[in-house]
Amino acid sequence: MQLFLDANILFSAAISPKGRCQSFWDFAEQGYCNLLPSPHALLETERNLLAKYPNQLDYFNTNLRPFLTVVKEASATRIKWAIVLGLPLKDAPILATAVESQADFLVTGDRQHFAFLYGKTIEGIAIVDPATTITLLLSSSPH
Repeated sequence: MQLFLDANILFSAAISPKGRCQSFWDFAEQGYCNLLPSPHALLETERNLLAKYPNQLDYFNTNLRPFLTVVKEASATRIKWAIVLGLPLKDAPILATAVESQADFLVTGDRQHFAFLYGKTIEGIAIVDPATTITLLLSSSPH
């Protein structure tokens, strides 16, 4: 299962090592999924960590980043397509890159900008929140 992670998921896992988003790394470590961020998402995560939780940047780089497979940024054409769907310029590269990376799921906790897409599949990518994704991972892993 290919999970494209929005910056808010990366950020949440970095600031809350025992929180819900850390589960994605646990599943990845067990081989149930691959974690795919874009350079855009990584930059946003690092910028927010430096501004709000600078002590967690080392944790992020040491414990979380090794499990990430960074994918190539989406084309300008695909980003414009995402804007037409209704996403702001700041978030359009996230959906665009998830589509171009051929992920199975775009995982985002950004309800402000992505809630209207939750539960929808666009260009083969299901847009889901973290709780839904964890439920999907639990149902696909041996019990």
